[in-house]
Amino acid sequence: MTGETEKFDMAWREHREKGEGCQPISAEDLSAPGMRLPSGRFAMIRIFSILVICGFSVLSAGAKPASVASIDPEDIAEYETANPAVRALIENALKLTDKKLTYQFGSNSPSNKGMDCSGTVQHTLQTMGLESVPRSSYAMYHWAEEQSELTHTPGVTSTDDDVFEGLKPGDLLFWEGTYETGDRNPPISHVMIFLGTLKKDGEGVVFGASDGRRYRGKKICGVSVFDWKVPSKGSSSKFVAYGPIPGFPDQTEEEEVEKESANVAGELKTVLELLFKKRQPSTR
Repeated sequence: MTGETEKFDMAWREHREKGEGCQPISAEDLSAPGMRLPSGRFAMIRIFSILVICGFSVLSAGAKPASVASIDPEDIAEYETANPAVRALIENALKLTDKKLTYQFGSNSPSNKGMDCSGTVQHTLQTMGLESVPRSSYAMYHWAEEQSELTHTPGVTSTDDDVFEGLKPGDLLFWEGTYETGDRNPPISHVMIFLGTLKKDGEGVVFGASDGRRYRGKKICGVSVFDWKVPSKGSSSKFVAYGPIPGFPDQTEEEEVEKESANVAGELKTVLELLFKKRQPSTR
């Protein structure tokens, strides 16, 4: 039994010396002459310990240190005139950027010290009371397509394009082709939220999670604010659509006031017309 354990340890040491870290020991390693996995309680404890150590190594190696950027809600030009729900969305999003969370694929919880793009959007919207938000960017795209009105942007290569005239703070943003998505149709692979334009330079700001996108020249890894950019012509990725969050108010306070004023004016006009008719003398 001791001989089997020693052979296993030797194979493991050789595996590490090859620079293969915590990758699985190959079938070739295990098929070496006289090589068998050790048995017995002590040997199994040894194997379990190696697997646990590997697990922690993979987790720590899989997430880069966070490098994020943040701004204050008041830095956004549209913040003061946005309705309370959109203001709260901006505030909650920017609070997450203060947590210094890294980009962590497969995570949708700040407790994991990082989140991916769709996990960040899902978590943010769920804190706003939208419990039915899907988990993946692909599912979010179809959710928004079915329950709200997406504006599609075929061939767009600039955020100055007229197709973005209807873009508002709080809108969902969708990309495709940022990584291989298999049989997704369309191949949606990335989602973020448009926050508005920065007062300081008039440029757009978006919120989400990424490993590699930038904010004002700084390379970002984590949950952060980012430059509002779309892929240029010839890029393998494309910006494909934007639109309001299903079930989420998207009117500004000014629009709400104008709508309410129009309703009041209409009601007042009706009352005055009725009074005028009553005061007219009878023709009989």
